[in-house]
Amino acid sequence: MSAEPAKKSLRDRAYEELRDRIVDLRLSPGQRLVERDLATELAISRIPLREALQMLEREGLVVIVPRQGAIVAPFTAADVRDLFDVRESLEVLAARLAAERAEPTDLAALRDQLDAARQATAAGDQAAIAAANAGFHARIVEVSGNPLLQSLLRPLESRVRWLFHLTKERDPGTQCAEHEALYAAIAAGDPDAAAEIAYRHVASGREPSLALSAQWSMPDIDPVSATRTRQRTSQRDKTA
Repeated sequence: MSAEPAKKSLRDRAYEELRDRIVDLRLSPGQRLVERDLATELAISRIPLREALQMLEREGLVVIVPRQGAIVAPFTAADVRDLFDVRESLEVLAARLAAERAEPTDLAALRDQLDAARQATAAGDQAAIAAANAGFHARIVEVSGNPLLQSLLRPLESRVRWLFHLTKERDPGTQCAEHEALYAAIAAGDPDAAAEIAYRHVASGREPSLALSAQWSMPDIDPVSATRTRQRTSQRDKTA
């Protein structure tokens, strides 16, 4: 009876570790994910590892080619555009609802995210800046109190975090200021102002993000070809 929870724990551990590596770019778009290597590194069997990869595939972070393997999803300029299209609609709604429904504890949680972003910006910690800013957006979705909206945006949360890392060259001070304005509108209980600020904030990042995407866009990668050849030298090859 205890085997299933242990198995799930291994899956979740692998999922969270690989998700974080993809999101903060330790695993690059297009990079091949070799099951044997990852299973050894994470000290788990291939079954929970494959389950974790399937979860990441559902979030759009991994591409799995049946009977060949998996790669980190190649994130293209078109993906960035599509992500902004969705964010400009759903995150604006989340901000409006958050302004209508936020409780003091919700505002305190949002304030904590802003403070973390400010501290990370002052320290020049790019990874912490990206995590705090993405966390602020995710917290607004939680505060919205709309389970359907949360279920629609939850699969995009990792991709939004990924976007913040990929576009870390954008001015973090500007992002902090825009988040402060959004927080103020939510704290004031002004849904119209919160929606307007949220839209301007998301929309203002579109063109800079699309421009930065040219540096790492991989529109021509073929997952079948990328998973066909192992991107490493086996021990047998080394000793031959």
